[in-house]
Amino acid sequence: MKEDKNPKSHVSWCFKQKRGIKLEEPNDNLCNVYIKKAKSSLNMLESATEKDEIDWISTTAYYARYFAFYALLQKCGIKSEIHDCTISLMSFLFVEDNLVEEHFYNELQLAKELRVDTQYYVTEDIDLEKLKKDSETARNFVLKMEEVIENLIEEQIKIIRKKLNNARP
Repeated sequence: MKEDKNPKSHVSWCFKQKRGIKLEEPNDNLCNVYIKKAKSSLNMLESATEKDEIDWISTTAYYARYFAFYALLQKCGIKSEIHDCTISLMSFLFVEDNLVEEHFYNELQLAKELRVDTQYYVTEDIDLEKLKKDSETARNFVLKMEEVIENLIEEQIKIIRKKLNNARP
């Protein structure tokens, strides 16, 4: 499903999906595991960039961001196995409430589109320099998610979970 213009209605749709959004217990251990996965992706991104491996630059740049944001969701006890649903959660729960700046949401969306384009659409039109420029922001994205995680207090987590619960169909 293409993302709905209204984040709340898309999130509601995601609740109905088998591997969509689910509320679980907040989990600091899983949060830490996903931060490690994000940092591992950054290490692989560096290697892919040195070797001009277009497919792997886009893939590792996306997953570094995705895992970092997923760590934040784990901190809040939110699970989502559908990438578009996960990304919608950033807009609905974190951008709308000014916990994350909108450009990080846009960056995650763009990174996903670049990964999909390089993975599924074989083309000569991939601009390596544009791809490298995009990948350079992945490290800052991961750092920002870590900062949000570190500064998130229990009361904010309760508010986030309540807002999400209210979006259930």
